[in-house]
Amino acid sequence: MSTLTKIKHRGKRHRLDRPELLAPAGNLEKLKFAVHYGADAVYIGGQHYGLRSNADNFSLEEMKEGVRFAEKYGAKVFVATNIYAHNEDLAGIEDYLKGLEEAGIAAIIAADPIIVDTAMRVAPKLEVHLSTQQSILNWQAVQFWKEEGLPRVVLARETSLEEIAEIKSNVDIEIEAFIHGAMCSSYSGRCVLSNHFTDRDSNRGGCSQSCRWKYDLFVDQDMVNAEDEHKFTMGSKDLCMIEHLPELIEVGVDSFKIEGRMKSVHYVATVVNAYRQAIDAYFDNPEGYELKQEWIDEINKSANRPLNTGFFFQTPGAGEHIYEPEEKAAPFDFAGVVLEYDHASGMALVQQRNHFKPGQEVEFFGPGGTFFKQIVGEITDEARTVLDAARHPMQTIRMKVDYPLKPMDMMRKKVR
Repeated sequence: MSTLTKIKHRGKRHRLDRPELLAPAGNLEKLKFAVHYGADAVYIGGQHYGLRSNADNFSLEEMKEGVRFAEKYGAKVFVATNIYAHNEDLAGIEDYLKGLEEAGIAAIIAADPIIVDTAMRVAPKLEVHLSTQQSILNWQAVQFWKEEGLPRVVLARETSLEEIAEIKSNVDIEIEAFIHGAMCSSYSGRCVLSNHFTDRDSNRGGCSQSCRWKYDLFVDQDMVNAEDEHKFTMGSKDLCMIEHLPELIEVGVDSFKIEGRMKSVHYVATVVNAYRQAIDAYFDNPEGYELKQEWIDEINKSANRPLNTGFFFQTPGAGEHIYEPEEKAAPFDFAGVVLEYDHASGMALVQQRNHFKPGQEVEFFGPGGTFFKQIVGEITDEARTVLDAARHPMQTIRMKVDYPLKPMDMMRKKVR
């Protein structure tokens, strides 16, 4: 019996009407693009209490603007408050949580029990979702947190599809699972490499990604393969489950989470767009659903490492880690954002994000499958001066395009 067939015969389960597509947003621009390209919800970090201290992160005013934008699309905003707090970290936590509630934030993602308890006490309109940092892998732990009043648990990345099925058959609760993005070399939430090597606390927002460094191997002071400097990393391949959405849906995962608050706006838009199309296609016709190669191709155009299915089907072995220099399958650079399109002239106003020039092939894409390639023709600046290249970041460029576009459509170029 296949995994999918086994899952269909499980007991009753609580679930949303259809899975929520939950996207990362490291800043306000990324939030807007994630929502515009199809995210049902986004998770962000504030300037305190989160695990991505190197992201741009959001002020309270930016959160309010993000919530207003998301509401126009019927989307929600969650805030990560997922540090493990030391005594000094807790100063001001009550006021911070009250501020999130007042800003219209739908939920926080928390790991430390004191932050969970404080939020439920001082900001009752905020849902509290249990962070993956708690490394939850079994239904009895999920049941414990349900009894504490939490409506959702974000499972550890190490949870298998069969384990999710068992959790859903035993506990009536929303389950959120990572379905795309970077994996941790340690058990989720239990890494101290960064602390040891750099004195930057992984669980207080300072992870230096030590597992991605290049290492040499020594035996009794002698370097193994001395001619190969910096032989290997300890980093894992990235997770990608777009080829297995039916299994994830049937097992009862309520929220499909994409990792990457530090990733680019191009990455966020591209990955969200592909998953959005795949999810919608499944629910439009579950029996006739077919995976489209174009969705996989799109994901491979975003900046990611080699891909695998993580722990969903089996425990990853040596082949699921990265030892050699990483090489993207089809690397593309984000080249521009469409600001305006004039139907009468076929001219687009594009905000440049990376160097491009006439004679170069580019791709345009947008939400829902908008896509075409073309060769760049004459380009001008806003003063209508003809340019031999778009060299300056954020410069506004006018160019003729082959097909209609909309604001927030994107342009990219192949780098090789």
